[in-house]
Amino acid sequence: MHECHDGCDISRRSILTIGAVAGIAGLAGLGIPTEALAQNWWPQRRDDLTPDQILDEIMEGNKRFTGNRMRKRDWETERRNTAPKQYPAAAFLTCIDSRAPVEVLCDLGIGDAFNARVAGNAANEDIIGSLEFAVIAEHAKVLMVMGHTNCGAIKGVIDDAALGSLTVLLARFRNTLKATVYEGDRSSKNPEFVDLVATNHVRATVALIRQNSPQLAAHEREGKVKITGAMYNLVTGVISPV
Repeated sequence: MHECHDGCDISRRSILTIGAVAGIAGLAGLGIPTEALAQNWWPQRRDDLTPDQILDEIMEGNKRFTGNRMRKRDWETERRNTAPKQYPAAAFLTCIDSRAPVEVLCDLGIGDAFNARVAGNAANEDIIGSLEFAVIAEHAKVLMVMGHTNCGAIKGVIDDAALGSLTVLLARFRNTLKATVYEGDRSSKNPEFVDLVATNHVRATVALIRQNSPQLAAHEREGKVKITGAMYNLVTGVISPV
Protein backbone atom coordinates (compact mmCIF):
# COMPACT_ATOMS: atom_id res chain seq x y z
CA MET A 1 0.00 0.00 0.00
CA HIS A 2 1.07 3.60 -0.67
CA GLU A 3 0.08 6.80 1.06
CA CYS A 4 -0.73 10.00 -0.82
CA HIS A 5 0.08 13.46 0.49
CA ASP A 6 -3.38 14.14 1.88
CA GLY A 7 -3.19 11.06 4.10
CA CYS A 8 -5.37 8.65 2.12
CA ASP A 9 -3.88 5.28 1.28
CA ILE A 10 -4.76 3.72 -2.03
CA SER A 11 -3.73 0.61 -3.90
CA ARG A 12 -0.96 0.37 -6.49
CA ARG A 13 -3.65 -0.04 -9.17
CA SER A 14 -5.26 3.25 -8.18
CA ILE A 15 -1.92 5.09 -8.27
CA LEU A 16 -1.19 3.80 -11.76
CA THR A 17 -4.65 4.67 -12.94
CA ILE A 18 -4.51 8.15 -11.44
CA GLY A 19 -1.12 8.78 -13.02
CA ALA A 20 -2.31 7.66 -16.43
CA VAL A 21 -5.50 9.69 -16.43
CA ALA A 22 -4.31 12.90 -14.79
CA GLY A 23 -2.76 13.95 -18.08
CA ILE A 24 -5.85 13.37 -20.20
CA ALA A 25 -7.15 16.69 -21.47
CA GLY A 26 -10.72 15.50 -21.38
CA LEU A 27 -10.61 15.15 -17.60
CA ALA A 28 -11.07 18.87 -17.15
CA GLY A 29 -14.20 18.60 -19.24
CA LEU A 30 -15.69 16.31 -16.63
CA GLY A 31 -15.51 19.11 -14.10
CA ILE A 32 -13.43 16.98 -11.68
CA PRO A 33 -10.58 18.80 -9.90
CA THR A 34 -7.32 16.93 -10.49
CA GLU A 35 -6.16 17.55 -6.90
CA ALA A 36 -8.95 15.29 -5.59
CA LEU A 37 -8.74 12.30 -7.95
CA ALA A 38 -8.19 9.87 -5.07
CA GLN A 39 -11.28 11.10 -3.29
CA ASN A 40 -14.05 9.87 -5.57
CA TRP A 41 -14.81 7.24 -8.16
CA TRP A 42 -14.96 8.85 -11.58
CA PRO A 43 -15.51 7.30 -15.04
CA GLN A 44 -11.97 6.45 -16.11
CA ARG A 45 -10.89 5.09 -12.74
CA ARG A 46 -14.01 2.93 -12.40
CA ASP A 47 -14.02 1.76 -16.01
CA ASP A 48 -10.35 0.75 -15.99
CA LEU A 49 -10.91 -1.72 -13.14
CA THR A 50 -12.66 -5.09 -13.33
CA PRO A 51 -15.50 -5.99 -10.96
CA ASP A 52 -13.09 -8.24 -9.03
CA GLN A 53 -10.60 -5.39 -8.65
CA ILE A 54 -13.31 -3.05 -7.39
CA LEU A 55 -14.44 -5.72 -4.91
CA ASP A 56 -10.82 -5.95 -3.74
CA GLU A 57 -10.80 -2.20 -3.11
CA ILE A 58 -14.05 -2.45 -1.15
CA MET A 59 -12.58 -5.17 1.05
CA GLU A 60 -9.39 -3.15 1.52
CA GLY A 61 -11.62 -0.35 2.77
CA ASN A 62 -13.07 -2.71 5.36
CA LYS A 63 -9.53 -3.59 6.46
CA ARG A 64 -8.81 0.11 6.94
CA PHE A 65 -12.01 0.37 9.00
CA THR A 66 -11.12 -2.53 11.28
CA GLY A 67 -7.56 -1.23 11.60
CA ASN A 68 -8.83 2.26 12.56
CA ARG A 69 -6.82 3.84 9.75
CA MET A 70 -9.55 5.18 7.50
CA ARG A 71 -8.80 7.68 4.76
CA LYS A 72 -8.60 11.35 5.57
CA ARG A 73 -11.37 12.79 3.43
CA ASP A 74 -12.07 16.22 2.04
CA TRP A 75 -15.86 16.09 2.25
CA GLU A 76 -16.32 19.51 0.70
CA THR A 77 -14.34 18.46 -2.38
CA GLU A 78 -16.19 15.14 -2.60
CA ARG A 79 -19.52 16.93 -2.46
CA ARG A 80 -18.42 19.40 -5.14
CA ASN A 81 -17.05 16.64 -7.37
CA THR A 82 -20.24 14.60 -7.27
CA ALA A 83 -22.84 17.37 -7.41
CA PRO A 84 -23.03 17.44 -11.25
CA LYS A 85 -22.91 13.66 -11.78
CA GLN A 86 -22.32 10.43 -9.88
CA TYR A 87 -20.05 7.56 -10.91
CA PRO A 88 -20.53 4.90 -8.20
CA ALA A 89 -18.46 1.73 -8.49
CA ALA A 90 -20.72 -0.51 -6.39
CA ALA A 91 -24.28 -1.11 -5.23
CA PHE A 92 -25.20 -2.64 -1.89
CA LEU A 93 -28.34 -4.19 -0.47
CA THR A 94 -27.94 -4.00 3.30
CA CYS A 95 -29.99 -4.09 6.47
CA ILE A 96 -31.54 -0.98 7.98
CA ASP A 97 -29.72 -1.74 11.26
CA SER A 98 -28.06 1.42 12.60
CA ARG A 99 -24.87 -0.49 13.41
CA ALA A 100 -24.18 -1.56 9.83
CA PRO A 101 -23.65 1.54 7.62
CA VAL A 102 -21.72 0.01 4.74
CA GLU A 103 -20.25 3.31 3.56
CA VAL A 104 -18.47 3.61 6.90
CA LEU A 105 -17.61 -0.09 7.17
CA CYS A 106 -15.88 -0.02 3.76
CA ASP A 107 -14.38 3.47 4.06
CA LEU A 108 -16.38 4.85 1.13
CA GLY A 109 -17.06 8.46 0.31
CA ILE A 110 -19.78 10.56 -1.27
CA GLY A 111 -20.88 9.11 -4.60
CA ASP A 112 -18.84 5.91 -4.25
CA ALA A 113 -21.75 3.50 -3.90
CA PHE A 114 -25.50 3.01 -4.01
CA ASN A 115 -26.98 1.53 -0.85
CA ALA A 116 -30.49 0.10 -0.65
CA ARG A 117 -31.34 -0.44 3.02
CA VAL A 118 -34.28 -2.44 4.32
CA ALA A 119 -34.84 -4.62 7.38
CA GLY A 120 -33.05 -7.91 6.89
CA ASN A 121 -31.66 -6.88 3.47
CA ALA A 122 -34.73 -8.39 1.84
CA ALA A 123 -35.29 -8.04 -1.92
CA ASN A 124 -38.65 -7.19 -3.44
CA GLU A 125 -39.51 -5.69 -6.85
CA ASP A 126 -38.74 -2.15 -5.71
CA ILE A 127 -35.34 -3.12 -4.35
CA ILE A 128 -34.41 -5.17 -7.41
CA GLY A 129 -35.54 -2.33 -9.66
CA SER A 130 -33.31 0.06 -7.72
CA LEU A 131 -30.36 -2.31 -8.11
CA GLU A 132 -31.05 -2.58 -11.85
CA PHE A 133 -30.86 1.21 -12.04
CA ALA A 134 -27.55 1.19 -10.14
CA VAL A 135 -25.93 -1.47 -12.32
CA ILE A 136 -27.51 -1.07 -15.75
CA ALA A 137 -28.17 2.66 -15.92
CA GLU A 138 -25.30 3.91 -13.73
CA HIS A 139 -22.75 1.14 -14.41
CA ALA A 140 -21.90 -0.01 -10.89
CA LYS A 141 -19.62 -3.04 -11.23
CA VAL A 142 -20.18 -4.76 -7.88
CA LEU A 143 -23.56 -5.71 -6.40
CA MET A 144 -23.21 -6.93 -2.83
CA VAL A 145 -25.96 -8.25 -0.56
CA MET A 146 -24.68 -7.77 2.99
CA GLY A 147 -26.30 -9.25 6.08
CA HIS A 148 -24.97 -8.96 9.61
CA THR A 149 -24.71 -10.85 12.87
CA ASN A 150 -27.34 -10.52 15.62
CA CYS A 151 -29.92 -9.35 13.08
CA GLY A 152 -33.22 -8.23 14.60
CA ALA A 153 -35.21 -9.05 11.47
CA ILE A 154 -33.93 -12.62 11.52
CA LYS A 155 -34.82 -12.90 15.20
CA GLY A 156 -38.26 -11.58 14.38
CA VAL A 157 -38.99 -14.25 11.80
CA ILE A 158 -37.67 -16.96 14.13
CA ASP A 159 -40.05 -15.69 16.83
CA ASP A 160 -42.89 -15.35 14.30
CA ALA A 161 -43.24 -11.68 15.19
CA ALA A 162 -46.24 -9.68 13.97
CA LEU A 163 -46.16 -5.89 13.73
CA GLY A 164 -48.12 -4.08 11.03
CA SER A 165 -46.43 -4.02 7.64
CA LEU A 166 -43.36 -5.64 9.19
CA THR A 167 -45.34 -8.89 9.29
CA VAL A 168 -45.41 -8.96 5.47
CA LEU A 169 -41.72 -8.11 5.26
CA LEU A 170 -40.70 -10.88 7.66
CA ALA A 171 -42.69 -13.39 5.61
CA ARG A 172 -39.93 -13.12 2.99
CA PHE A 173 -37.56 -14.86 5.40
CA ARG A 174 -39.69 -17.87 6.25
CA ASN A 175 -38.52 -20.12 3.40
CA THR A 176 -34.89 -19.55 4.40
CA LEU A 177 -35.74 -20.29 8.03
CA LYS A 178 -37.43 -23.56 7.10
CA ALA A 179 -34.59 -24.57 4.79
CA THR A 180 -31.86 -23.92 7.36
CA VAL A 181 -30.54 -27.22 8.70
CA TYR A 182 -29.51 -26.97 12.34
CA GLU A 183 -29.57 -29.62 15.05
CA GLY A 184 -29.28 -27.34 18.09
CA ASP A 185 -31.55 -24.74 19.67
CA ARG A 186 -33.56 -23.16 16.83
CA SER A 187 -34.49 -20.06 18.81
CA SER A 188 -33.70 -16.35 18.56
CA LYS A 189 -31.75 -16.66 21.81
CA ASN A 190 -29.15 -18.83 20.07
CA PRO A 191 -26.68 -16.48 18.29
CA GLU A 192 -25.21 -19.32 16.24
CA PHE A 193 -28.61 -20.21 14.79
CA VAL A 194 -29.56 -16.57 14.19
CA ASP A 195 -26.34 -15.93 12.27
CA LEU A 196 -26.69 -19.14 10.26
CA VAL A 197 -30.19 -18.14 9.13
CA ALA A 198 -28.89 -14.64 8.29
CA THR A 199 -26.08 -16.12 6.20
CA ASN A 200 -28.45 -18.43 4.37
CA HIS A 201 -30.78 -15.52 3.76
CA VAL A 202 -27.96 -13.57 2.09
CA ARG A 203 -27.27 -16.51 -0.22
CA ALA A 204 -30.98 -16.89 -0.98
CA THR A 205 -31.28 -13.18 -1.76
CA VAL A 206 -28.36 -13.29 -4.17
CA ALA A 207 -30.04 -16.21 -5.95
CA LEU A 208 -33.38 -14.35 -5.95
CA ILE A 209 -31.84 -11.28 -7.57
CA ARG A 210 -30.38 -13.41 -10.36
CA GLN A 211 -33.67 -15.23 -10.80
CA ASN A 212 -35.97 -12.19 -10.77
CA SER A 213 -33.78 -9.90 -12.84
CA PRO A 214 -32.75 -11.39 -16.19
CA GLN A 215 -31.05 -8.08 -16.93
CA LEU A 216 -28.75 -8.26 -13.89
CA ALA A 217 -28.09 -11.95 -14.52
CA ALA A 218 -27.11 -11.14 -18.12
CA HIS A 219 -24.77 -8.37 -16.96
CA GLU A 220 -23.14 -10.84 -14.61
CA ARG A 221 -22.67 -13.45 -17.34
CA GLU A 222 -21.10 -10.79 -19.55
CA GLY A 223 -18.63 -9.86 -16.80
CA LYS A 224 -20.03 -6.35 -16.40
CA VAL A 225 -20.96 -6.83 -12.73
CA LYS A 226 -20.06 -9.16 -9.87
CA ILE A 227 -23.04 -10.19 -7.75
CA THR A 228 -21.93 -11.45 -4.36
CA GLY A 229 -22.97 -11.90 -0.74
CA ALA A 230 -21.30 -11.04 2.54
CA MET A 231 -21.84 -10.97 6.29
CA TYR A 232 -20.77 -8.17 8.62
CA ASN A 233 -19.72 -9.08 12.15
CA LEU A 234 -20.96 -6.46 14.60
CA VAL A 235 -18.30 -7.38 17.16
CA THR A 236 -15.15 -7.63 15.02
CA GLY A 237 -16.13 -5.18 12.26
CA VAL A 238 -15.05 -7.68 9.61
CA ILE A 239 -17.01 -8.23 6.39
CA SER A 240 -16.68 -11.82 5.15
CA PRO A 241 -17.84 -13.28 1.82
CA VAL A 242 -20.52 -15.96 1.97
